[in-house]
Amino acid sequence: MNLLNGIIVKSTGGFYYVEAADSVYECKARGIFRKRNNSPKVGDRVSISVPADGYCSIEEILPRKNTLRRPPLSNIDLLVIVVSTVDPAPNTLIIDKMTAAAVDNDIEPVVVISKSDLKSGDELVEIYRKAGIKAYSYNAEDKDSVDTIRQLLCGKVSAFTGNSGVGKSTLLNLLYPELELATGEISEKLGRGRHTTRTVELFKIGSGYVADTPGFSTVDLERYNMIDKDNIKFCFPEFRDYLTSCQFTSCSHTCEKGCSVIDAVKNGVISESRHQSYVAMYNEVKDIKDWQKK
Repeated sequence: MNLLNGIIVKSTGGFYYVEAADSVYECKARGIFRKRNNSPKVGDRVSISVPADGYCSIEEILPRKNTLRRPPLSNIDLLVIVVSTVDPAPNTLIIDKMTAAAVDNDIEPVVVISKSDLKSGDELVEIYRKAGIKAYSYNAEDKDSVDTIRQLLCGKVSAFTGNSGVGKSTLLNLLYPELELATGEISEKLGRGRHTTRTVELFKIGSGYVADTPGFSTVDLERYNMIDKDNIKFCFPEFRDYLTSCQFTSCSHTCEKGCSVIDAVKNGVISESRHQSYVAMYNEVKDIKDWQKK
C-alpha cells in the first residue's frame, strides 16, 4: 500500500477527490474524522493510502492555514474581490467587510477593479493600496493589467467573489481561457446570488488553483465567520501603527478624543471611507453576545 500527499480538489456524495502524484484519486475519509467533528474539506492537504484494490482512504489531514465553515474550504491564499466602477457601482462598505473577513481568516485580500474602460478605477485603487491591500484596475483590452493579475495568482489557491455583473467570469476567462466552461458554471452560481449548499471545487490553473465557491458571499462570511468587536481593528492593516498610541487604552477608535487612528484619518493617512466602514462594522457587532455568534 502506497502513502501519498495531495490536495482535495472536490468533495461530493461522501467521496473526496485528491490530486496527488499527477493523478486524481477517489477517496473515502476514515470515520475518526467525523467522530472528531473534523471532516475533510476542499483545499485540505492530506495524506492518503492507495491500496492495490478497493477505495483509497484519507489517513491524515495536514495542518491547515485557515478554514471556513461556509463555503467549506481550507487553505485559501487569496480572496480576489472583483468590483466594477459602474453597473453596479462600488460599495466600499461591502468591499471593506470582505477584506476584513479575509484578514481575520489569514487570507490575503486582493481588490480588482473592473470596467475601468467605462470609468476610471484609480480612486478605488488608491484607497486600498494606501491601506496596504493589493489593488489593481483592469479592462479587457489592457493585456498588461490582466497579465499582472495572472502573475499574482501563480502558485496560489484563490477564491473569487463579487456582486452580480461586476465581471468575475469575464476576468476568469481572460486570465485562463482554458477554463471557459468552468467559469461559465461559476458565473451561473455566483452571478445569480444562489447561496444554497453546493459542491466546492478547485480548478487547476498552471501552478495554482481557483476555487469555485458559490457560497462565498459577504452575507455568509458575516454569518459564519463573525469578527469580534475587539478584533475588527486588527483587520484594517492601516490601523496597526496607531493602535497603541491613543490617549486612552480603552479607545474603540470610533469617536474618542485623543484617538490616533482618527487623527490619521484627519491627516489623510487613513482613508475616510475605510474608517467609516470600520465604525459601521464595530457598531453592528458591539452589542452581540458570544452565544449569539454560534
